[in-house]
Amino acid sequence: MGILENKIVLITGTGGGLGRAAALTFAREGAKVVGCDINVNANNETVELIRSSGGEMKGIAPVDLTDPEQARKMVEDAVVAYNGLDVVYNNAAIQRFGPMPEFSIEDWRVTIAGELDIPFFVSKYAWPHLVQRGGGVIINVASLAGIIAGETPPMVGHCAAKAGVIAMTRQFALEGAPHGIRAVAISPGPFLTPASDRDLGDNQAARDAITKKTLLKRFGQPEELVELAAFIASDRASYITGANFPVDGGASAW
Repeated sequence: MGILENKIVLITGTGGGLGRAAALTFAREGAKVVGCDINVNANNETVELIRSSGGEMKGIAPVDLTDPEQARKMVEDAVVAYNGLDVVYNNAAIQRFGPMPEFSIEDWRVTIAGELDIPFFVSKYAWPHLVQRGGGVIINVASLAGIIAGETPPMVGHCAAKAGVIAMTRQFALEGAPHGIRAVAISPGPFLTPASDRDLGDNQAARDAITKKTLLKRFGQPEELVELAAFIASDRASYITGANFPVDGGASAW
């Protein structure tokens, strides 16, 4: 039996990368997964991967989670899918990078909406369903950028938004405790996903600049993050709330 047997888990951004890895891992541990993404085909691929491996997943796509009404409807559909909700895994994000002062107002607003609004909207609309369930878990994917500044690439918007996610998680934990709701943030450092691998291409200098801050001198792999998330979502982590866990290869240690 998996550590998430029969837990109903909503995961955002399951079309690939860390979100797909989370969906596969949570399903492997026995969860019934509802996954959403803006990309229909990519999300359908994740659904098929899980079902072909014997897991349970229902997909909702396309959905633009920066639109509060679409976020609300997605949550309502997710609750209907398996008749409840136990865990919310806020993985989806949209960000832009650039230095001050070239970072435009549009870049700032897109990043704040894509990294701070999305987990707020999803959690806001999921909250009453978790309360009705007698409690649950909200896991917010923050970032190393919410803890320390980042040189490569320049990331003023990303740092501000993810620091906000960490602070918001603490407040969720405070307000959720009387209802049995735990809230935890996970802050990944540099991880190599299909998207980041594509964006970096053959720019070895950029890759080295990113990984040199880590103690392990390498990128993380998605599975190295989502295994922690699965544990946090489980009843084995029932005394963990209000915390932020860096998963960064030691980058925040120095």
